[in-house]
Amino acid sequence: MVDQIMTMKLTFDRGTILINGNIHVPNSTWDERSKAFRAMALYYKDISDFLRVSSFGFEDRVLNLVPCYELQSSIRLRDYQKQALDTWMANDKRGVIVLPTGSGKTLVGIKAISMLNTPTLVVAPTLSLVEQWRSRLKEEFKTEVGILGGGERDIKALTVSTYDSAYLHAESLGNKFGLIIFDEVHHLPAEGYRNIAEMFASPYRMGLTATFEREDGLHKELNRLVGGKVFEKRVTELIGEHLSPFRIQKLAVELTEEEKEEYLKNRRIFSGYLSANNLYMRNINDFQKMIMRSGRDPEARRALLARNKARYIAFNSISKVHKLSEILREHRDGKVFIFTEHNKLVHRISREFLIPAITYKTISRERSDILDRFRSGIYRAVVTSRVLDEGIDVPDADVGIILSGTGSERAFIQRLGRILRKKDGKDAVLYEIISAGTSEVNTARKRKRALNQ
Repeated sequence: MVDQIMTMKLTFDRGTILINGNIHVPNSTWDERSKAFRAMALYYKDISDFLRVSSFGFEDRVLNLVPCYELQSSIRLRDYQKQALDTWMANDKRGVIVLPTGSGKTLVGIKAISMLNTPTLVVAPTLSLVEQWRSRLKEEFKTEVGILGGGERDIKALTVSTYDSAYLHAESLGNKFGLIIFDEVHHLPAEGYRNIAEMFASPYRMGLTATFEREDGLHKELNRLVGGKVFEKRVTELIGEHLSPFRIQKLAVELTEEEKEEYLKNRRIFSGYLSANNLYMRNINDFQKMIMRSGRDPEARRALLARNKARYIAFNSISKVHKLSEILREHRDGKVFIFTEHNKLVHRISREFLIPAITYKTISRERSDILDRFRSGIYRAVVTSRVLDEGIDVPDADVGIILSGTGSERAFIQRLGRILRKKDGKDAVLYEIISAGTSEVNTARKRKRALNQ
């Protein structure tokens, strides 16, 4: 038995851990090809902890960290940020921290890096966020920061990557970082992206997000991948001292007679199909089944198209544009963000009100120019679709107008967060303009669940 223990060895092999020895450790299976037990790199810390507690002798050759220098930041955290970090540290330096948009999640991550002083990989969903993290890390730690994504592969002790690039390079980089931070961690459980967490051996893991839950329920995977939710503060808990006081004003408008007739016609087609086939639309899974059904059933496809047409009418009613005009006149001295679901309405508003527009087609340089001019006060309003919901450092505003959108709590919290950064003596206001007598009434009700109201 002594010989078996002495020869036990842990090594990193293409995103997995090889365990040479005769002791079966947790989360591992026998691999006939390598004649060793194999485990996901995700379980490296669990396996090494098990061996230490069990007093088994072993040789650990898993981590091959990027050379690191002193990583110290003098950043000072607010009370709730410090509480979040302390809770994460007490949870064995693993877990998800949930804080509202605009409350400084990035600062918590930076302080964690400073406290652990270990090579760190930050993973973010967009190139814009990658660049924001890179800039902030360079500023705080006074050092060069590597980047992985957008055609670049520059690995340093502090490196920022897109989710896509982290996935592509996980086999070769999975043992290079002691800490991995997943920004907008709700993306991680998606098929493919979860492999990042599984193929990285990083013993310390932090997830950051404003909204933990996913509509498909896959947020439950975060407990395995990162460590589960360890700390949460909701918007309403930070209002006053840390975030701007706000009010939400829901305004209902009537469809025109022509719009109402077309809306009801299409809703009857959709609801008629559901009724005839004893189907229900209770959640996203039911909707996904409907989409699959439409691939083989022409009537299901007709019903789905009718449902989409009805939603489009409700979301883009001319009455909403008239109401928007009234709000813009009322807040002519404010800084206003206008959110819509469809790009067609974005362009219409941009033309009619001479407001700069940002969509997914807006090139990066133009988008940055628009946001800089909004930040400086040259532009007083910007209209956008879902492209600004996350992943972009958006300037402060004090008025938000949701002309249309899904029932996503995540999108609602992100949009609300765009107007909540603390402003001296000025409350924020978020308008929701909905079409009365349509499914949009329920859509707006679903959004507000994010505030526990």
